[in-house]
Amino acid sequence: MHCFTRETHLTQLAETPVWDVLIIGGGATGLGVAVDAASRGYRILLLERTDFAQGTSSRSTKLVHGGVRYLAQGQVGLVREALRERARLLRNAPHLAYRQAFVIPCYRWWERPWYLLGLKLYDLLAGRRGIGGAHLLSAAEAAQHLPGVQPAGLRGGVRYFDGQFDDARLALTLARTAADHGATVLNYMAVTGLQKDATGRVCGATAHDQETGRTYTLQANVVVNATGVFVDEVLRLDTPAAAPLVRPSQGVHVVLPADFLPGPEALMIPQTPDGRVLFAVPWLGRVVVGTTDTLVPQATLEPLAQAEEIRFILETAGRYLTRPPQLHDVLSIWAGLRPLAAPTQAGAATKEISRSHKLLVSASGLLTITGGKWTTYRQMAEDVVDRAQQLGSLPVQACRTAVLPLHGAPASNLPLPNAALSAYGSDAAALQQLLAENPAWAAPVAPGFPYVWAEVVWAARHEMARTVADVLARRLRLLFLDARAALAAAPAVVQLLATELGHSDVWEQQQLAEFRELAAGYLTP
Repeated sequence: MHCFTRETHLTQLAETPVWDVLIIGGGATGLGVAVDAASRGYRILLLERTDFAQGTSSRSTKLVHGGVRYLAQGQVGLVREALRERARLLRNAPHLAYRQAFVIPCYRWWERPWYLLGLKLYDLLAGRRGIGGAHLLSAAEAAQHLPGVQPAGLRGGVRYFDGQFDDARLALTLARTAADHGATVLNYMAVTGLQKDATGRVCGATAHDQETGRTYTLQANVVVNATGVFVDEVLRLDTPAAAPLVRPSQGVHVVLPADFLPGPEALMIPQTPDGRVLFAVPWLGRVVVGTTDTLVPQATLEPLAQAEEIRFILETAGRYLTRPPQLHDVLSIWAGLRPLAAPTQAGAATKEISRSHKLLVSASGLLTITGGKWTTYRQMAEDVVDRAQQLGSLPVQACRTAVLPLHGAPASNLPLPNAALSAYGSDAAALQQLLAENPAWAAPVAPGFPYVWAEVVWAARHEMARTVADVLARRLRLLFLDARAALAAAPAVVQLLATELGHSDVWEQQQLAEFRELAAGYLTP
């Protein structure tokens, strides 16, 4: 197993004079580029100023999907691409992405035939990569498939299939896959400037290690800006007067106890009052409900849900559930920012701004990727690396990621011995050894959740977790599932992390204070 520690990767950083590709940004896009480029044999460095997937990439609706609503907007090409990528992700990371059934409950006579028609087209676009056909349900069947759905006036439903995944764990898996193929990836390493040669061409970057305070001057043939909603910050390092390329749009999710939708199937509301779709999806033993689409003036690292957005989600979901959720039922709330292409004309509705990705090469040769979504991360990465080959005059190598199993993908689809550790895939066996090393680590981190203390140790030793938030928000998803449970677990997690990473009592106090402030944003206002 490749040694995935910050110390090892800092050593690699110091020992490599020139990189083929330097990637700025450790979210879905940047990590995808690192996997693609490293698997082609290039010398790759990826730098992330906070933690992997700390921004948008850990805050999705947890769906691997073609985007049913893009079909309604006529974006057939985008849907076809996403459906192809859905199939690849389900095959390349079976430990993290899997099939999920959805039901659209129908309360008006025309809805069943209308939605079935759209979903049949969706199936048609998936072709042989389909994962199950859409079909009609009677009122009794719809109520059976969706216990918890509002039965009054229910005329039936349409059932279809899409994918589901754990976004932050997939991001971490991409980081480890890139490292398995020789890439150097570092979190808490902020790019503070771009290096240019005598002709004005970008030939590297300066980076600041947020932990040690050390500054590095790095050389690279190609520099890729894959910073999501923060792309404009990097573009301004290149050209201070650069026009904004993206407009951040906020998407909010609320998490409810499982008894609001007690079955394994998800609820899809195809038409909300603002013309979007809303999902209520069983995920890791809770129900995730979202999302919204609100333009915000600027990108922030920890966006906060507005009271109006939370109210909209609860009210819309409440119309379709036997028990309408109230504010006091909410276990956690999170907000993420989408990097939408900045509209050229004022007043364009966010749901109309393109979700497809775009590549931009600056006059200096800086390669920027914007837009896209988790499902298409691999295709985006392929497009970036193909372009980087030309830009950096790199030896041409074909893309390998369409069939590349990701780190931990089990050799076969056999069930793993410990279902609670299934997200670790083939690493689950090594985690079991940790449990043998210290049986006390088999105790749960929080009551009612499958997470155990061995996972905290594993996160520190093998997954570059540096802070309590790295562990409780992204390695274990506790903050996203139940903010109060995460707050209760935090003191003991901090202690164990301090032991593993060799930190002082002062660090522990500071970590706790920071985490409490962070978690406050996940609690109901």
